[in-house]
Amino acid sequence: MDEVCEGKDFSFPAEEERVLRLWEELDAFHEQLRRTAGGEEFVFYDGPPFATGLPHYGHLLAGTIKDAVARHHAMRGRHVARRFGWDCHGVPVERAVDEALRIATRAQVLEMGIASYNDACRGVVTRYVAEWEAVVTRMGRWVDFQDGYKTMDIKFMESVWWVFAQLWDKDLVYKSFKVMPYSTGMKTPLSNFEAGQHRQFVPAETAMVSFPVVGDVDNAALVAWTTTPWTLPSNLALCVNANFVYAKARPIAGHGQSYWKEARPSKGSSGAAKNGLDTESYELLEKIPGSSLVGLRYTPLFDYFSELHDTAFRVVADNCVADDTGTGVVHFALLLVKMIINTGGRLVEWPEDKDTIHPVLTPPPPPSSRRRPPISTPAGDHHATLLLPISTMPPLHPRRSRTHPPPPPAAIPALTATIRSR
Repeated sequence: MDEVCEGKDFSFPAEEERVLRLWEELDAFHEQLRRTAGGEEFVFYDGPPFATGLPHYGHLLAGTIKDAVARHHAMRGRHVARRFGWDCHGVPVERAVDEALRIATRAQVLEMGIASYNDACRGVVTRYVAEWEAVVTRMGRWVDFQDGYKTMDIKFMESVWWVFAQLWDKDLVYKSFKVMPYSTGMKTPLSNFEAGQHRQFVPAETAMVSFPVVGDVDNAALVAWTTTPWTLPSNLALCVNANFVYAKARPIAGHGQSYWKEARPSKGSSGAAKNGLDTESYELLEKIPGSSLVGLRYTPLFDYFSELHDTAFRVVADNCVADDTGTGVVHFALLLVKMIINTGGRLVEWPEDKDTIHPVLTPPPPPSSRRRPPISTPAGDHHATLLLPISTMPPLHPRRSRTHPPPPPAAIPALTATIRSR
């Protein structure tokens, strides 16, 4: 077959449009569905997009892959119903309404009335349906818009509750806790997708901080590197990797011993710290497996949670600790990292009824952006500037700047909170 090249007598875009017109004249997609009706069914689940925004390249890429899979099975004679749906629930819809009506708080929603607010949401969920249909059709994807669905349809919502009821009847539903992004403006937990939609990377100060080990014969300290020094007042645990080898080292110039990931102070017995985190040279005293550090107690930097000394301020281990940066010691802050529950659960006994949990892990979700007592020093902001008071503390090592994502997304004021399932 001769190679087909685009030129004055042939145009790929024009040929594509000719094929699309032919498909429309033949009603090709629905004719395929009619011919395969009653045959073996191939069920294709397609996550519905939000119609509050225009399709982007990610939708086009995923849609092409989905179309290829569905076409493959349809061409093998299977009946592949491809109903297109629209996601009408969630933060993107509410954000669109909030911006249009200049709503900033939950109190304003209640003042407006839930029914009126829902009506406003219904008015925006199909804002770009026509644009979506045009793009999906132009890319040659076969889907059924005529028999489409919306997640706000009563039948759809009832089907979701029916599925949940089946799980409930099989005793597969339980009450527990999960650390999640929490919108302080909308007063609701956010999915990782919702929280990450507007996340921005900004330059931020990082810090290396020493945590003195209780009872160490050499008065050594664990050195943690944090990209969020403003979270240090809520520190409750330090995490190491049990599979790493750590070094107990002494600065050649100065006093005191410190525990580091072995490769961090140097590759050998002494030398400069990797990545420019510290420029001092160290004398290697001892190599210690990370598993031997688990359970060590350390002196907290602040006395905000002094009543929790019996269970908090210990070393835990998890594979989340990487060796490509930092010191191999990770600082865990209350409500700010999900790993504190994943590893912290090993420090305490989890109640069987799951209705309550150790107070180290479960303060109530904050009602606003202000940090809850007893942490008063940085109270009043999502992203407190805490370097000034910390810089006066003896345990602080030289700091450096790094581009780091702040916990709250820019367009949706948020922090991280421990949420109990209802």
